[in-house]
Amino acid sequence: MLKLYNTLTRKKEEFQTLEPGKVKMYICGVTVYNDAHVGHAMSALVFDIIRRYLEYRGYSVKHVMNFTDVDDKIINRANQLGENPFNLAQRYIDDYRQNLADLNVLPATSNPRATQTMNEILSMIQGLIERGYAYPASNGDVYFRVTRDDDYGRLSGRRLDDMQAGARIEVEEQKEHPMDFALWKAAKPGEPAWDSPWGKGRPGWHIECSAMNLAELGEQIDIHGGGNDLIFPHHENEIAQSESFTGKPFARYWMHNGMLQLGGEKMSKSLGNIVSIKEFLSKRDADVMRMLVLNGSYRAPLIFNEETLDSAEKGLERLKSGLKPAPASAAGLSPEAASALVAQAEATHQTFTDSMDDDFNSSGALAALFELVRLINTARDSGATDAQLEPAQKTIRSLAGVLGLRLSEKKSSGDADKFVDLLVEIRTEMRKQKNWAMSDLIRDRLKALGVTIEDTKDGTGWHW
Repeated sequence: MLKLYNTLTRKKEEFQTLEPGKVKMYICGVTVYNDAHVGHAMSALVFDIIRRYLEYRGYSVKHVMNFTDVDDKIINRANQLGENPFNLAQRYIDDYRQNLADLNVLPATSNPRATQTMNEILSMIQGLIERGYAYPASNGDVYFRVTRDDDYGRLSGRRLDDMQAGARIEVEEQKEHPMDFALWKAAKPGEPAWDSPWGKGRPGWHIECSAMNLAELGEQIDIHGGGNDLIFPHHENEIAQSESFTGKPFARYWMHNGMLQLGGEKMSKSLGNIVSIKEFLSKRDADVMRMLVLNGSYRAPLIFNEETLDSAEKGLERLKSGLKPAPASAAGLSPEAASALVAQAEATHQTFTDSMDDDFNSSGALAALFELVRLINTARDSGATDAQLEPAQKTIRSLAGVLGLRLSEKKSSGDADKFVDLLVEIRTEMRKQKNWAMSDLIRDRLKALGVTIEDTKDGTGWHW
C-alpha cells in the first residue's frame, strides 16, 4: 500500500483517492516575471517523479499546474523593462515550458492562467461575500474574513491570536482584522485591471489558485502540492476560501517539497545567488539535477553546490555503467549464474516498489538500482554475454525511466572522438612516466568538456 506524508495531519497516511484509480493533483506553478531558477526545477522534478510513479502504479493522473500571469512582481518587472506585462508573462511562460521539456518533466494535463480564469475568480469572490466569508471595503478592495473560519491556521499549525500579534495593516488597507487577506485589489494607475461589482481591479494571489483549481478539477482533489514556503500564507488561505465557498473538504493530501539551498543558504535574489535553469543546463546534463533530487527525501532541504552536483553526476555514471555491452570475447556465464542474475532483476522491481511506496523514498529506490548495477558489472567481468545481461539491463532502463532518468550517452562527432582518443593515449604515456600532474590535468580538462575517464586493470577507457 502506497503511503505518503500529509502536511495537514503531520503523518504518513495510506493513499486512497476520491475515485478508484484516478488522481486529481494540483501543483502551484511559477509567477512568470523572470527566468526560472533551479529551485523551481527542484519542485517541478519532485512532482514529476511523484506523478510518474503514480502512473507506474496504475493510476490515471490529471495533473494541473498553473501559471500566475498577473501579479505585483510581473507589473514591476514589466515597468522596469518598458514592456507590456502580458507580453512579458507570455515570454517567460514559453521559456519555462522549454525549461521543463529540457529537464524531461512531463507536460501537465493543463496549465490554467489567472488572466484566463477571471469569470470564475469573480464568481468565487461574490459567493464568499454572499456566504458572509468576505466583505468589500470602501476603497474597492475585497477581503476574506478569517474570523469566520474556525479552522484557520490548521495547515501551518498557527493560531490566529498568535498571528495577529505580528500583523500590520497598511495605510491604504481597510481590514476588519489584521490577518484578513485580499481577494480583490482595487486598480492602481497604469496597472492591468478588470471590471468587477466592486470596481476595476485585479485578483489577489490566493483566490487565483482556488478558482483555477475549482475550474479544472472540481470541488475536491486528491493531492495539492508545492514548495514548503507556500504552506503559509498561500496554501492556508486556499483552504480557507475554497472550503468556505464549497462547504466541502478541499484536498485529501497536502504535499510539500523542501527548499533548495546554495552552499547552505536559501536561494534569494537579494543575496544574488540565483542559478537559472538555463545556466545549469548549459553546464550539466538534466539527469544530474534529477539525480540530485532523487538522492534525498523530497521533504528535506536540498544542498546545491559543486560537491553535491559532482556526487550526483558520479551516481549517474554508475547507473550508466550497468548498461555497457559485454566484451566481444565474452565466454558466457554458467546457466545457474545467468538465472541468478535474472532472479535478482525480478527482485529489484519489488525492492524498488517497496521503497517508493514509502512516501516516495527515491533514495531507497536508487539503492536497489545501484545494487543491480553492481551485480551486472560483476557478471560482465565474469564473462556474461549481452543476451545474459539484457534482462537485468532492461530492468535498469525501465525503473530509471519511472524516475524520469534518460540515462542517455552524450553524442559527439567522429573527429571529436579521435581527438579524445589521442589525449587519452598521451595521458596513458604520462602515467607510464609517472608524470601524475600532467595526467591529472588531462583527466580534469576532459571532464570539464563532458568526457569521463575510467582507469581499470585492463587499461584506460572513456565515454561522453
